[in-house]
This record gives sequence, C-alpha cells and structure tokens, in this order.
Amino acid sequence: MLLAIGAIVLLLVGVVINKERSTLVSMLAIGLLVVVAALVLLQPADGVLFNGVFIADGFARYMKVLVLGGSAFALMLALPHAEENGTHKFEYSILVLLATLGMMTMVSANDLMSLYIGIELQSLALYVLAAIKRDDPRATEAGLKYFVLGALSSGMLLYGASLIYGFTGHTNLQQIVIAIANDGRSVGLVFGVVFLLAGVAFKISAVPFHMWTPDVYEGAPTPVTAFFATAPKVAAMALLVRLVIDTFEPISHDWQQIIVFLSLASMVLAAFAAIGQRSIKRLIAYSSIGHVGFALVGLSSGTQGGVEGVAIYMAIYITMTVGLFACLLSLRNSNGYVENIDDLAGLAKARPFVAAIMAILMFSLIGMPPLAGFFAKWHVFLAAIEAQLFVLAVVGVLASAVSAFYYLRVVKVMYFDEPTSEFAAVPNELNVIMAVSGFLLVTYYFTVGGSLASAARVAAGSLF
Repeated sequence: MLLAIGAIVLLLVGVVINKERSTLVSMLAIGLLVVVAALVLLQPADGVLFNGVFIADGFARYMKVLVLGGSAFALMLALPHAEENGTHKFEYSILVLLATLGMMTMVSANDLMSLYIGIELQSLALYVLAAIKRDDPRATEAGLKYFVLGALSSGMLLYGASLIYGFTGHTNLQQIVIAIANDGRSVGLVFGVVFLLAGVAFKISAVPFHMWTPDVYEGAPTPVTAFFATAPKVAAMALLVRLVIDTFEPISHDWQQIIVFLSLASMVLAAFAAIGQRSIKRLIAYSSIGHVGFALVGLSSGTQGGVEGVAIYMAIYITMTVGLFACLLSLRNSNGYVENIDDLAGLAKARPFVAAIMAILMFSLIGMPPLAGFFAKWHVFLAAIEAQLFVLAVVGVLASAVSAFYYLRVVKVMYFDEPTSEFAAVPNELNVIMAVSGFLLVTYYFTVGGSLASAARVAAGSLF
C-alpha cells in the first residue's frame, strides 16, 4: 500500500515540477523502494489478508526483498546518461514502481484473480518501458513484440485459470488444494494446470516460451533490459514456486513432468543458441534463459531443499545480472554504447577494472568455484540428485560446460585481442555497483553465504 501511494504521489510530483528534472523523481523512487524493503523486513507478520486473496509469509518476504532490490538497482543503473537511453522521462521511474507493485502482488497472490491482476499490472508497465525510447525504431519494435506475445501468454494463463476454477469450484489457492485432495485429479484440471504454467513460463522466459526474450532484450534501452532481467524474473519464479509446491502439491507427478521439461529445454537450447551470438545483449538474453533452466532444476525436485536452492539461485542471479549490466552501461565509445562482443577488444588495457569485474562475472555465470555462481548451481543440482533426478543434474552440468565456451570468449576478446576503439570514462555510480557486485561474488562463501542460506531455509520452510 505504501508503494502504491508512493507511486501516485511521485507521479504528481513529476507532473508538477519541471519534466527535465526527472533525476529527483528517480532518487525519490529509489528511496521509496528502500523504505518499502525495510518495512517488509522489519514487519514479519504472517497471515492471509483481503478475504483470502493475499498471503504474507516467510517466502513472500524473502522474494519481495529480492524484487525491491532488483528494481532499486535497475533505477540506479538508469541514472547516468539517462538522456541517451530514453530513461530521462520522469514516467520511467513511475512505471518501474508500478511494475514492482505488480510483482509484489504476484509474490503474495493467494487467489487466481489476485495472481492475474499482479501479472497484468507488471506486464502493462513493462510493455511501455520496452518502448520508452519512442524515437528508436528498435525499442518500438521490442515493445510491440513483447505486447503481442504477452497478450497471448495472458490468454493462455486465463484459460488455464478458468479450467481450474471450473473443475475445482474455487479461485482461492488454499481452497483449490483441499478440492484436489478431496476430489482427486481430473483430465480437465491437468489441462488447466498446463495452460496456467505455460502462462507463467512465458514470464520467466523458459523454453519453449522464450521467443520474445532475445529481441526484446536487444531492442529495449540497456537500463530497461537490466530491469527486465532482474526483478520480473524473480517475481514470476516466486509465483511458479508457490503454485506448484503449495497449490498443486496433490498432483505433483503431473506438474513435475512439465517443470523437468521446461528445465531441460531451457538449459540445452540456451547453451547452444548463445554460441553464435555476436550481440552482447542477445548473449545475455540466452544466458538468462539458461539460468532460468538451472533454477528450475531445484524446483523440479519438489522438496524443501529444492525451493531453498531456487531462493539462493535467484539472489545470486540478481547480483550477477546487476553487475553485468553495470559493466555494459559503463562501456561507451565514439559510436555510443558497446553492442557487440568484438567491440570489447582490448578492454583489459583501456579499462582494467571493468575488464576484471566482467571476467569475474563470466566465471561466476559459468559456475566456477569458489565464486557465488558455483554455489548457486551446487544447491539446485544437489536437490535434483537427492530427488533422484540424475538425468536432469547431468544435463545441467553438461549445459554449464557448453556455456563456458561463449562466456570465456568474452574474456578472451577483452584480454587477448588488440584494442579497436577508445572507451569513455566510467561514471562513479557504476564503478561502485561493479565493485560491490564483484566483491560479493568473490567472497560469497566467507561473507554472505551463510546468512543467505539461512534466510532461504526460513523462506522455503514457510511453504512446507
């Protein structure tokens, strides 16, 4: 409620003050997100609100903090060179806040209707954000593609929800569990679950619902892409976890097959499709598809350890993605932002600090010890092995090995190729974000690893 009121107040502030002074609105929006995150952490109240459509528990709190953190960092990344990115309009910050409000509703949804309202509030804001750079044909195309495919996914999700309501007689998720337990599974219910999970799979860009991701990531302004790659992924993953672990627990055998397929397809397709990419943003798009696949490995197990693994994975994934986009936004030459991998040639000589952080991020994305990315994959693979999903774990390890090729190619270009262009100075804000991200990834085991694992354990425990 604080976030909703804050977004409306900031909208009025943006309209009243000079529109060119959007930095003030952005700073206030970041402050609002931090205050909301502090409230979420400091008010650990559990229970069901608003006639059962909204649930507050440990899992919702954990995921909300990740969502709010991802949104705040995405706004910070947009501050330098906002004019060039098209994010200098005060509406940008308001749209991010409204999308975040939708995500928080998704994370705490306890009814098929509140779930849909959360998804639509998030999606409508994201469609506009993708096309916010109105004079750029690529951004407009990205927004249109996202809107058309997003409308299709919403239709599938609504159709699934209507089938589930028809065959159980309830829209409340807790009532649906009881109805399935009493009446048993039916073919209509399974069809409903398939359509519902397909709609959510689109939001996390799992294969085969990934087709929008590379085009939208490439076409949208880079700070917007950074936002797309962080908070919305976490919110949709949290919703998926709540649906399969909580609501459809009595038919776990049916949904487990769907999640295993999404996981396998995402890991394999992303690993091989990324090999031929020359655009950095398209490479990141396929990388994010692959990482969703890895996170789903943990969910496939259907155990508390698996959900714990997913929670840890999403936190580390956000840290890696924010750091990666900070590096990208700091790399500008005479032609503007660096777009292709070949443009990174000689970066280690021109900008050794950025190149070092980028190399750390690439090794972490592969999953090399002792970096945080290794521990993220360790937790989800361990959960899969304990659930005797050996094929899934082996395919995951092999997909990681294939992905090493295109991640290491970026390191090779930065360190061993000759420079082709001069790089502009790096803004201080981005230096700080890169330094923090690199530090957390390198020292994960010694600094935040233990506290993150215990927080994830508490969050996962609230679902079981």
